[in-house]
Amino acid sequence: MTELIITKPDDMHLHLREGEMLKAVIHHTANQFSRAIVMPNLSDPITTSEKAQNYYDQIKSFCPNFSPLMTIYFSGQLNNEELLKIKDSSIIFGIKLYPSGVTTNSDKGVNSIDDCFHIFEAMEKNDIPLLIHGEVNDPDVDIFDREKVFIDRHLEKITKQFPNLRVVFEHISTKDAVDFVIDGSETLAATITPQHIMMNRNHLLSGGIKPHNYCLPVLKRSSHQKAVLGAALSGNPKFFLGTDSAPHLKNQKESSCGCAGVYSAPYAMPMYAQMFDQNNALEKLEPFASFYGADFYKLPRNNAKLKLIKEKTQVSQSIKINDQEVIPYLAGCELDWQIASN
Repeated sequence: MTELIITKPDDMHLHLREGEMLKAVIHHTANQFSRAIVMPNLSDPITTSEKAQNYYDQIKSFCPNFSPLMTIYFSGQLNNEELLKIKDSSIIFGIKLYPSGVTTNSDKGVNSIDDCFHIFEAMEKNDIPLLIHGEVNDPDVDIFDREKVFIDRHLEKITKQFPNLRVVFEHISTKDAVDFVIDGSETLAATITPQHIMMNRNHLLSGGIKPHNYCLPVLKRSSHQKAVLGAALSGNPKFFLGTDSAPHLKNQKESSCGCAGVYSAPYAMPMYAQMFDQNNALEKLEPFASFYGADFYKLPRNNAKLKLIKEKTQVSQSIKINDQEVIPYLAGCELDWQIASN
């Protein structure tokens, strides 16, 4: 196959940042995706429906034809009044739970998940999806085990106690997460990133630390990579595309405490296409990228189409933002697929 035309996909997990960074990166996503679930972990987190509206307006001012699907940062400001506003909003599609300290701008996140159960109950009642960064923040737990421990300590309890609460287990990175989602009810789903199906921890650590491959959840063993890839290729509607594309300036990545996150947005669909093609599963790409996420969020499927062609393309070495730069994921590498020009 030398070309592939699919329903235009949605990115169900995206970081756009704000200001000049947002202005610079939004079109990389809009060129490939009709909609995206936009994460709320800005430096001043999106904790209310009013803040979500302001952020939505900012995104639309830079890219009017793109549809951002907004989320709320789980915080102490959530109460019944705010939950009703979220339920009635036409632009908000979930609440994102960050355990405090697990990733970028999560310092204002949740310290005790057990204390959140009354909010989970109200979310279940109002059919508001719960999006979870599923890692514990316990410093005594090895960083490679934090996803599994989160399942054992928290996610099992949440999904059992609130069986009708729609839960998205974000950017899964382990076989444990894959198995948990498969065994769970139809109200449990998961997003899968390009980095967690293309790489394992050798790509981060072997031959020297590769800061532009550093993300959270951190890349795991090859066996976990293969399990996550298998989930993406499976055709199981519980697994759908979410890039977790997260731009950071080069000097923030290449530093003594490099920021977590890879910027995959400019070449996201060619990356997914390459992995599905290499595994003889191109027919599974459209539902994974374009159907399953929309269905889980109870959204209509897009009408527009996206054309990919099997033609070599090289990932840019860097992307300029004013006088600084962002290094994209797989910078300088060659991909087998590219987006067809209009």
